[in-house]
Amino acid sequence: MGVTLSALNDSTQTLIALSAAIADGNVTLIESRVAEARHTGVSSRAIDELVLQSVLTVGWPRALVAAGACRSDIANEAFDRSDDLDYDRHAEWTARGEVTCRIIYGDHYDKLRTNVRQLHPALEAWMITEGYGRTLSRPGLDLKSRELCTVAQTAVLRTPRQLHSHLLGALRAGASTDEITATLNCARSLLSPSDWDDVMVLWNRVRSAQTGAT
Repeated sequence: MGVTLSALNDSTQTLIALSAAIADGNVTLIESRVAEARHTGVSSRAIDELVLQSVLTVGWPRALVAAGACRSDIANEAFDRSDDLDYDRHAEWTARGEVTCRIIYGDHYDKLRTNVRQLHPALEAWMITEGYGRTLSRPGLDLKSRELCTVAQTAVLRTPRQLHSHLLGALRAGASTDEITATLNCARSLLSPSDWDDVMVLWNRVRSAQTGAT
């Protein structure tokens, strides 16, 4: 596509590369990419937020592996627990989750909630309150960076429907097409050639649709 990683600054590149490694689950690779992220100035808080949000995309097993691999590099840092355990903030989490989810899904927000509710009402509630509210709306990492990291993870996980949603979500969160292409390139080494081709077909389709809509 003629776009290199230069569309992203070094710290953002290494954070996204770390997110891709977390999805892959290789401990040695995660540790290497944590070191790279720290070297380029990524804060311990940003790495911590990435690990926490990864639960939503890669699940507990790989998120716990990532937490263990990251902890030695950031063990001496103090982490903000003010938004972790206070369940009296449930209504606040829900409210801010609605705002964040609407940003990511735009005109498809109501349809998303209806579709997920039909799958299971609990999934809809958890998605908004725990996912978009309690987790993705936390301070410490901006929404665009969170979405770019999710794009990388859904590419590595080979989940095209979710990748499609978060390609659009990254655009709505303020990412440029070049930044998204560079993000996908951060994950390329963890994809087979055929999987990479599938990702590019999907991304080209999303980009074309966006161009036609403007």
